[in-house]
Amino acid sequence: MLASATLFASVLAQSQDIGSPDPDLLTRIYPGKAYSPYADRSFPNNVYWGETHLHTGLSLDAGLFGNILGHEDAYRFARGEQITSSGGLQVKLGRPLDWLVITDHSDMMGIATDIQSGAPNILANPKGKEWAEGFKKGGEAAGEAAFDLITHFAQMKVPAELVEQYSPGSEVYNNLWYDITETADAYNEPGQFTALIGYEWTSVPKGFNLHRNVILRDGGDKARKVTPLTTQPPLGTTDPLDLYAWLQDYEDNTGGQALAISHNGNLSNGWLFPLTDTYAGGKVDKNYVELRAKWEPLYEVTQIKGDGETHPFLSPNDEFADYETLDKGNLDLTQLKQDDMLQREYAREALKNGLALETSLGTNPYKFGMVGATDSHTALSTAEEENFFGKSTSAEPSPSRVEHPFVESKLGAIEGYELAASGYQGVWANENTREAIFDAMERKETYATTGPRIPVRFFGGWNFTDEDLRSRAPAFRGYEKGVPMGSDLPAAAGESPSFMVYALRDPVGANLDRIQIVKGWMDTKGKTHEKVYNVAWSDNREADAKGNLPPVGNTVDLEAANWSNTIGASELATVWSDPDFNPKHKAFYYARVIEIPTPRWVVYDRLRYGSKIPEGAKLIHQERAYTSPIWYTP
Repeated sequence: MLASATLFASVLAQSQDIGSPDPDLLTRIYPGKAYSPYADRSFPNNVYWGETHLHTGLSLDAGLFGNILGHEDAYRFARGEQITSSGGLQVKLGRPLDWLVITDHSDMMGIATDIQSGAPNILANPKGKEWAEGFKKGGEAAGEAAFDLITHFAQMKVPAELVEQYSPGSEVYNNLWYDITETADAYNEPGQFTALIGYEWTSVPKGFNLHRNVILRDGGDKARKVTPLTTQPPLGTTDPLDLYAWLQDYEDNTGGQALAISHNGNLSNGWLFPLTDTYAGGKVDKNYVELRAKWEPLYEVTQIKGDGETHPFLSPNDEFADYETLDKGNLDLTQLKQDDMLQREYAREALKNGLALETSLGTNPYKFGMVGATDSHTALSTAEEENFFGKSTSAEPSPSRVEHPFVESKLGAIEGYELAASGYQGVWANENTREAIFDAMERKETYATTGPRIPVRFFGGWNFTDEDLRSRAPAFRGYEKGVPMGSDLPAAAGESPSFMVYALRDPVGANLDRIQIVKGWMDTKGKTHEKVYNVAWSDNREADAKGNLPPVGNTVDLEAANWSNTIGASELATVWSDPDFNPKHKAFYYARVIEIPTPRWVVYDRLRYGSKIPEGAKLIHQERAYTSPIWYTP
């Protein structure tokens, strides 16, 4: 195993040792290349950071919770400007983002701002007047009004006249969509900052979160030829097949391109990754799996409302499975979670189930890449623990926010301190443009982190060797000899596939504990399995006979909300071959990069406000990155 910085030191030492030159080293590392290794380089060479799930005050729930910020505010903030939050706080990102998709809920966009202002048409409706008066009172009354509107929305009981006034085709809605697309075009600067146009299709029947974020590759000229798909009757639909039809119509009618990203599934109560029947009453049949595979190439594996990679019930042998787990029930906590729901909610189990569905139906509907996003409803894309502005305006930094539930019902509560300061998405692309960012997402050359900006490369092939890592730029060998994350392994050309993975710590973040490769496979009897392999790690620890490692240690200073990088590694890398490979078994592999322990956001609240952290709140965690998988098919 090659690990840590010593991996790369040997090539540097050889190149500087003029007494013992290696004239063949260049040609072995860059075969057939000119002296400059970057001449004619065509593969994606930059990682660009952003997210695909952010709400402004135009979203009905965000606005009613007090968000008064719009799209211009969100773009300015993402680009690195300091702005004033809806709660009146000065806020700025530690580092600007490279790109952003604002995805306001497509249903009833703009109603919240009219409720805030007490617009005449709102006050003329008894229910609208009730919501407006509640918002005007503020405090608990405003919160109750917001939840009442959300409940009416989930139960499809919003008064029909209000739905009509804030639906596609209405003057209010069409003007808003025009403004949204124009603003995105105005803030889109190719090579500097990318503003992709999108929206969130908000399917949430009975509180089961089945949302999808729709991303367009194109500018406003094409986006304005359509209006978003909604879910409220009579024009809307909660059936994903209708969303796929909308996406097809968009491409057919505009010549543009679009895709959808499945929302984090941990609040879907088993409906996001169905195996037999869909919630909309359809069947998981040949048509469903083909359309889902075509239109949903990505999955939101981590965000504010919890981490969705796996669950300790599903992965009892995975010591890192219980990370930011939020598994109490559905979105409004009107139905509690049952264990049998979990396999249809989490990424790893869905990837495994996809192998089985492919065998029976011919297409794998869950062959997705990984993305991270915030799902923040503040218009502030903050995934930094020390700079976390919460899920909604009511959860912006304050001395008491750790004590306020995110959701509360007769069945219990999702506590505010349980929310995660997560996540971001890294995209490997040649340039920072709409086309390059979208194309990288479509080919799944993208990955998720829980917030840190960890550069990660992951390649699969059949003949990678340790020699391929004797360079500061091993991606040359990765693309020449194999395929990147999000791809299928080429036809078998060896006894076992080999994988090259390397990661660098976030330049201003924590050191790395380890790199793991997660494997899922289906045997010849149709049974699925999983295994997590430690493949590279820091601090010269020794694995036991089963491959398990002792913990990396813990340098967290809770009093100062700090840690020291005196443990861990600044970089880790290895070439790993699957020791349990069976050429008859379908399989997937993805890399998981784990940081050393660091403080959670609640510790920073205690430091700055003197907040009393509730018993049961986690204070320390190990942040991570998840690459998109690489698949093997016999």
